[in-house]
Amino acid sequence: MTTTATDGPTLARLAALLADDTRARICLALLDGRAWAAGELARLAGVAPSTVSDHLTRLVRGGLLVEQRQGRHRYVRLAGPSVAQLIEDLAGHAPARPQPVRSLRAARADAALAYARTCYDHLAGRLGVLLRDTMLDRGLLDDADGLALTPAGLGWLDELGVPVAPLRVARRPLMRDCLDWTERRPHLAGALGAALCDRFFEVGWLTRGGGRAVRLTPAGGPALAAALGLAPADLAPAAAPETGGGRA
Repeated sequence: MTTTATDGPTLARLAALLADDTRARICLALLDGRAWAAGELARLAGVAPSTVSDHLTRLVRGGLLVEQRQGRHRYVRLAGPSVAQLIEDLAGHAPARPQPVRSLRAARADAALAYARTCYDHLAGRLGVLLRDTMLDRGLLDDADGLALTPAGLGWLDELGVPVAPLRVARRPLMRDCLDWTERRPHLAGALGAALCDRFFEVGWLTRGGGRAVRLTPAGGPALAAALGLAPADLAPAAAPETGGGRA
């Protein structure tokens, strides 16, 4: 008799892949959905190239990453949306610990990441949570029996230029909740979450910041607010953080 159920040792091996600070940092960085060079990840993790190469090999063999080579360069990315969901869900369930503010630059980077970032291929952070909440409040989504698009939502997406028919036949769910690790509330994931994020970049409402962070463009803030029926101030990031004095 055969079974596809995961046994204890298999689950333990998967958990062991992430039970390492360096490998965990690598996976969190790759949540931006892009392919990173091994050298870039070594600098991010603060380890030698030979050390990061060993970690990447373990993650690829474990099925969490996929790699491609271009000449002498080795690039890796997350193996797919399901892996991204696993990493983000684990981050969302990890206990929140206050981090000491190292500098004004670091504090601003943390604030930008918390405000808006990509979670693999969809929008996360306060802006991502606000998008989901507003779509529910406006009746574009219904969560009475799992997330579902309403007729009003279909019309809204048509106005935005986001066709839904191709998304319904994708090999991933049309919509699902993804627990946001900074807001501790869900943002919108799935094929629709990815399509909305792509569209916001395509029309110039969003632009990439540093790392996984994204930001609204000067034109994008008012445009997205109008599309959601909000005041532009509702989308404003929090005030710039303070470091308590001293040089940044």
